[in-house]
Amino acid sequence: MALLEVEKITLTFKGIAALLDVSYRIEKGQIVSLIGPNGAGKTSMLNCISGRYVPDSGSIRLRDEELLDVPAHRRTRRGLSRTFQNIALFKGLSVLDNLMVGRHARMDAGILSSVLYLGRARAEEDRHRRRVEEVIDFLGLSPYRHQPAGRLPYGVQKRVELGRALAAEPELILLDEPMAGMNLEETEDMARYILDINEEWGVTVFLVEHDMGVVMDLSDHVVVLDFGQVLATGSPAEVQADPAVVAAYLGSQDAAFLGR
Repeated sequence: MALLEVEKITLTFKGIAALLDVSYRIEKGQIVSLIGPNGAGKTSMLNCISGRYVPDSGSIRLRDEELLDVPAHRRTRRGLSRTFQNIALFKGLSVLDNLMVGRHARMDAGILSSVLYLGRARAEEDRHRRRVEEVIDFLGLSPYRHQPAGRLPYGVQKRVELGRALAAEPELILLDEPMAGMNLEETEDMARYILDINEEWGVTVFLVEHDMGVVMDLSDHVVVLDFGQVLATGSPAEVQADPAVVAAYLGSQDAAFLGR
C-alpha cells in the first residue's frame, strides 16, 4: 500500500485546466520529486494535497484514507505538513515560537486548561517544547532561537520554515522549492537536511524543486508534469533519458540536466 496515492486529479480555474487526470504513488520512506517547466502545475498539486485547493475530481489517499474529505487544518494530524514557495513565517515571532506554531495540531489540552495554564496544559507545553528544541538543534538553529524570524538571513528563514513543518511530526512532508533563492552553500546544507530528515527521522519527502542537480542527487523517484499532465515517472536515470521529458525541457534553462 502506497503512503500517498493520487488518482485522476483534475483541477480547473474558470475552465482552464491546471491539472488534468494526474495519477502517481509515493511509497513510504521515499524522496519523490515533482518537476516540470514553469506553469506545469507543481504547486497546484501540493495545494490539492495540503487542502488549499479542492480539485474538481479525483482522489488523494494517505495510508489508503481519503484526504479530500478532510479539512485542511486537520490534515496535519493525519501526518501531513508542508513548506511554502514564498516564506510564510510569523516574522514578529521568535524562531522558537514559529516552531511551536507547528505543534498546534498536536495539542490536546482543553480551552479552560490552556487559558488558566493548569497542570495538563503546562505538561503538554513542556512536551511540545522538548520536541521543538530537538528540531532546533537538528537544523542548527540554536544561535537564532530567540530572534524574530523576520530579521534573519534568507537562508536561515528557509530553515525555520522547514523546522516548523518538521515540528508537526509529519509522516509525509511537502517541500515547495526549499532551495529557491539560496546560494551554493545554503543549497548544499538544505539538501543534507532533507536527506537526514528522510534517513534519520524516517519522514517521506515530496519535493518540488527547480535545481535539477539536487533533484537527480536526492530523489528515489521523479514525477514530471507538463501542462498539468503527467509526462513521465520513474527513477532519476529513467526520467533523464525519457525523450518526452527531453522535448519538454528543450530551450529551457533546466535542459542542461538532460545533457542537451
